[in-house]
Amino acid sequence: MSNTPADIDLIKGCIDNDRRAQEYLYKKFYVAMMSVCIRYTHNENDAIEVLHNGFLKVYKHIDRFDPNKASLYTWIRSIMVHSAIDFIRQNIKHNRQVAIDYAGEPYIDSEAVEKLNAQEVLHLVRELPPATQTVFNLYIIEGFTHKEIGMMMGISEGTSKWHLSEARRLMKKFLKTPEVV
Repeated sequence: MSNTPADIDLIKGCIDNDRRAQEYLYKKFYVAMMSVCIRYTHNENDAIEVLHNGFLKVYKHIDRFDPNKASLYTWIRSIMVHSAIDFIRQNIKHNRQVAIDYAGEPYIDSEAVEKLNAQEVLHLVRELPPATQTVFNLYIIEGFTHKEIGMMMGISEGTSKWHLSEARRLMKKFLKTPEVV
């Protein structure tokens, strides 16, 4: 997605605190950004909270947007991912920190995964514990490395690897339990 002249006008309107421009920006990116937020939360209310916090950050920092570095979509998406991580950090009650230097990766039958539709996969991901779900999303969906995830979440690289391994183990377990899907 590249920046169009309409996007540039929209950005200028948001910088000028034009409520109509802000509303249009929100409506334009709502569906795409809501799907990002849903992947990181356990329910719709939390996803909406992350979305709204993310858009507040977008409006507050829109003057920092550089169209030469990224598209407006990519920039907003990055803010939403970081807002989701902030939300998770705030809401996890200092869960157990498990540092494991090596975490084996359980095998998940690709045929079983192919039979699932997007809603079923989302349901499985949302069943994961919050920190494990976040690592899974950041690594599998967003493409971050364990080192980057560790820095973002304030955990060790080994802990990030453990969470990914745990996510895969739990997903495999969920796939074997037909009533979950």
